[in-house]
Amino acid sequence: MEEREVMLIKGNEAIAHAAVRCGCDGYFGYPITPQTEVIETLAALKPWETTGMIVVQAESELASINMLYGGAGAGKKVMTTSSSIGIALMQEGISYMAGAELPGVIVNVQRGGPGLGTIQPSQGDYFQATRGGGNGDYNVIVLAPNSVQEMADFVDLAFDLAFKYRNPVMILSDGVIGQMMEKVVLPPMKPRRTMEEIERDCPWATTGRKNGRPQNIITSLELRPEEMEKKNLALQEKYAAIRAAETRCEEIAVDNADWLIVAFGSAARISRSAMEEAHEQGINVGMFRPITLWPFPEKELQQAAQGKKGVLVVEINAGQMITDVRLALGKALPIVHCGRMGGIIPEPSEVVDALKTLMEKGEDNG
Repeated sequence: MEEREVMLIKGNEAIAHAAVRCGCDGYFGYPITPQTEVIETLAALKPWETTGMIVVQAESELASINMLYGGAGAGKKVMTTSSSIGIALMQEGISYMAGAELPGVIVNVQRGGPGLGTIQPSQGDYFQATRGGGNGDYNVIVLAPNSVQEMADFVDLAFDLAFKYRNPVMILSDGVIGQMMEKVVLPPMKPRRTMEEIERDCPWATTGRKNGRPQNIITSLELRPEEMEKKNLALQEKYAAIRAAETRCEEIAVDNADWLIVAFGSAARISRSAMEEAHEQGINVGMFRPITLWPFPEKELQQAAQGKKGVLVVEINAGQMITDVRLALGKALPIVHCGRMGGIIPEPSEVVDALKTLMEKGEDNG
């Protein structure tokens, strides 16, 4: 049986360790609170001496996302990390990568906004991630960890999904999970792929020249409207396939519950504590945690909500995921939002109070 390495580390540090261990070829990033520990940890690990992984502190977020585009175009496993404002600067490059169908991993350790906002945690980038903050009709696969262990696990998963669908994948974390420390079982070491393996597995990549010309040309540009529409239709077919096959979620005490909490990321951790308080007060509540925010697990949520009296959506924002919850469930159930902004994290007691408000609303509707 393979011995696994266990460490007590921050969520940001887990991202760095996992990147090295999953065979990442290159990291391109720029420091910004609260995710700077990622590049600091990579600098300390010096993977260029052990695995050959390249680590570059780019001059800006614009540079880092374009480096990601270049590395992905060569079929390499490449990633970047940033926080909110930095991800906003990357949106053009992310749209380029989606249009060129390039795989890459982008980690967003969210902070409060809008604008420069605060360095405290938030979940205010939900729409930016799930709706695509750049131009055009495109989607990014979005994974939402709620533990340091998932921060480590989702790096390899993100690369697998990125290459399976030739699409950018975002790990949408926040300052709580990025900065908190937990015991983590690190993933086993994977060797970096050889050039022969890249050419075999990524026939679309630009890996050299043949007869004096590039083997493949990577671009998102198409000036002919009919061909551009064909390309967009093909992208929509791919997104439909992703929606059909790649939804992920977690259900806790859902089956016999009267009420349902829906929360992701660190808000789900708070909601889990709130559930325990609610159970002590005799409130029968379960929790549904979306793990993929895009594609949103709407069918699974519909199933989980069957027979419930109402739904409480807990987010650390003004109310963004609640839009997807309402689209999934319609008007059949009362749906109430509980959230804080400005970097303030809701207390479990606030979630319980919001749950009681939902119960009153449900009883009035009944």
